[in-house]
Amino acid sequence: MANDWCWPYWPVVPLYPYGQRRTLIREVVVTILQAARLTMANDWRWPYWPVVPLYPYGQRRTLIREVVPETIWVFEQVQGIFYVVVPIRMTVIRLAAGGLLVYAPLAPTPECLRLLRQLEAEYGVVQAIVQPTVTGIEHKVFVGPFARQCPQATVYVAPYQWSFPVNLPLSWLGLPRQRTQVLNDPADYPHTDEFDWALLGPISLNVGPFAELTLCHRATDTLLVTDSLVSISATPPAVLELDPLPLLFHGRDQASEDLEDTPERRQRGWQRIVLFGLYFRPGDLEVLPLGKVWRLAQGAPSRRPATDWRSARQAYFGLLPWQWRPGWQAAFERASAAEAVRVAPILATVIFNRQPEAIQRWLETIQQWSFTQVIPAHFSAPVAATPEVVAAALSDPPPDAAADLSVLQRINRLLVGGERSPQDPLLG
Repeated sequence: MANDWCWPYWPVVPLYPYGQRRTLIREVVVTILQAARLTMANDWRWPYWPVVPLYPYGQRRTLIREVVPETIWVFEQVQGIFYVVVPIRMTVIRLAAGGLLVYAPLAPTPECLRLLRQLEAEYGVVQAIVQPTVTGIEHKVFVGPFARQCPQATVYVAPYQWSFPVNLPLSWLGLPRQRTQVLNDPADYPHTDEFDWALLGPISLNVGPFAELTLCHRATDTLLVTDSLVSISATPPAVLELDPLPLLFHGRDQASEDLEDTPERRQRGWQRIVLFGLYFRPGDLEVLPLGKVWRLAQGAPSRRPATDWRSARQAYFGLLPWQWRPGWQAAFERASAAEAVRVAPILATVIFNRQPEAIQRWLETIQQWSFTQVIPAHFSAPVAATPEVVAAALSDPPPDAAADLSVLQRINRLLVGGERSPQDPLLG
């Protein structure tokens, strides 16, 4: 060991410990890595996650992409339950007069705000924040905290807002009282020199209405929607690749498999997440008896003695209460066909079929606009689409297997009696 620590040139600068110098690198590296992890954890921190406790809870990473150079950017995070996570998207548009408009804000984590401040430094501060949805609590929960970080912005809110079980004033939900404007009248729409505005709805759902504000940015021929339209990519979105755990969890065929990270498993996990997200319980999913689930969990890698508690918890302690039947990929291929714009099955089955005339009014309005791409708030974006393509997606939706729709149909009957068949076209 003495030879291992030997420093023969110590007489040049005769300082203790002279010719025997030990080097400690492991502790230094560990300290640096711990500091880096702490910095990242703070950068992704979302302290209000218990209000709407969705994965990834208090740690939300943000990905920014430029859609139109120097004009449109999308900020993306993920959220979901039981690792059924999908992108949730905020769109930022540069205003011609200076400043930015934000559509459907995200969780204002330090990372998200740092990326936003970079845009503000170059193009001006946020001038307008649009809360476009009435029913989407996963969007509404972020608006108040986000608005407080943009003190010069006016918050424009879709009309017909409601909350359950008690209707509360918007200020009680965190929106700044002096800077919030509910767009009850189309005459109140802001920035009409740059944007066309249209309200989809209201559509009665008994507990409260569905409504969504949609915008068309004329300079870039871009339509902004929240939940009304989606497009399913064939491969996992980049924001899901930042934390592949949900992809790996759902990419397993049985509980006994490790969470091995391979491109094939990520792809399989994405396909199954899509089917869960679209149909809740796809037709090719078999729910296992509780006793079998428990027995299979005993042989799962997360139950091995050497497995730490955190890893076991991430794998839900080996509990996997379903298995996929052969041929399940066909449902994904139908859902993602040509990555075309479509209406999500839950909206088509439970909401839009309530009042087709409301959909028709909205469609007649946007058919007067000029756009070539759509940016939804979930799944993939941007997606190439014109008014004619959107009209076709509503009047002639892609076929979904009856087995895939069975749970949504039961929800439809439970909520509103099922007066109209979900298989009927939304229009006509």
